[in-house]
Amino acid sequence: MNEPVIIDAIRTSYGRRKGALRNTRPDDLLATTLDQLVQRSGVAAKSVDDVIAGCVSQAGEQAANIGRISALLSGLPLSVPGVALNRMCGSSQQAMHFAAQAVAAGDANYVIACGAESMTRVPMFLDVTLGQHAFRGFQDLNPKLMEKHQLVHQVESAELIAKKWGISREACDAYARESHTRAARAAAAGQHKEIVGTAAIDSDGIAFTLQRDEGIRENLDVAKMASLAPVFRAPGEGVVTAANSSQLSDGASALLVADAAVARSDGLKARARFRARVVCGSDPVLQLTGVIPATRKALEKSGLQLADIHWIEINEAFASVVLAWSREFGADMERVNPWGGAIAHGHPLGASGTGLMAKMLTGLEATGGTIGLQLMCIGHGMATATIVERV
Repeated sequence: MNEPVIIDAIRTSYGRRKGALRNTRPDDLLATTLDQLVQRSGVAAKSVDDVIAGCVSQAGEQAANIGRISALLSGLPLSVPGVALNRMCGSSQQAMHFAAQAVAAGDANYVIACGAESMTRVPMFLDVTLGQHAFRGFQDLNPKLMEKHQLVHQVESAELIAKKWGISREACDAYARESHTRAARAAAAGQHKEIVGTAAIDSDGIAFTLQRDEGIRENLDVAKMASLAPVFRAPGEGVVTAANSSQLSDGASALLVADAAVARSDGLKARARFRARVVCGSDPVLQLTGVIPATRKALEKSGLQLADIHWIEINEAFASVVLAWSREFGADMERVNPWGGAIAHGHPLGASGTGLMAKMLTGLEATGGTIGLQLMCIGHGMATATIVERV
């Protein structure tokens, strides 16, 4: 079996919804990111065997196979195909797994795994409603599904998780503040070498290059955060607010997976190899707790213990998800999202998977760490997990 390795990984800065990237089509954003990845990695464009793109709301400007469309818009030759997939928040992490599996099987030598999402230009759930009406929750899904599973909104799942693990509103807000603090510190120090400059428009309509994540708040108003009402519950009865949840964002990311031997012969240096690739299902009502069994499964496959992991990147869909996971494992929180997470820098759904990997590899290199674990909770009760080792 061939050995898949990661040659390079990049991401755009993440823009706030209706923010600096509001005028940028997601397929254009991804096409530019593909070109920047090819240029930075040094791979010959004609050597790329496939583009696998994660995207959640595959409608409007993200419809009709954004993987192929973005490849056509980019400088890649016409011979490079593309495909789009939707494993919800884990979409581009799954794209990375599929890329590695294609290389391991000998079907490809070089595959780009990537993702894009414009939550400004393609509203979440547009693929469900098809623009006919506002999203009506689970009324738009097969009614037989509700007969089998009492599905709820992810915000409600985050509340149920907080209740089950005894997580308070104060704990969620404190976690969110720390996410912004860490993200602001890393951005100010210029740590994000994985970020590539992105053409953007400021609030006055002036063009500029976005070099950092737009959602980070250096001077977080703690009093305002504490005053926010819970999203779905009465004041004093819930923990989930807009401030301790991931931000709606626009962005793209991409990484290059290669056969180790072929890359060496082509003069390319690998940054990391895979120790474990995992996907699992979990309770579709709690739906965001899959990161717990996914962690156990990834550690078992890799032969590692959590103490062996130097950097843990777990998507901050909601503060309660990360806090519940940490209580299960007793994790060293200094190693968990050291540069902040989606609560601070945002969560452009389909782009987050390969974006978090790009960030984690940069963080491992900056700190001298060797092994990283990436986790994504996923709607309907799923999770993805990846363990990589620097080489």
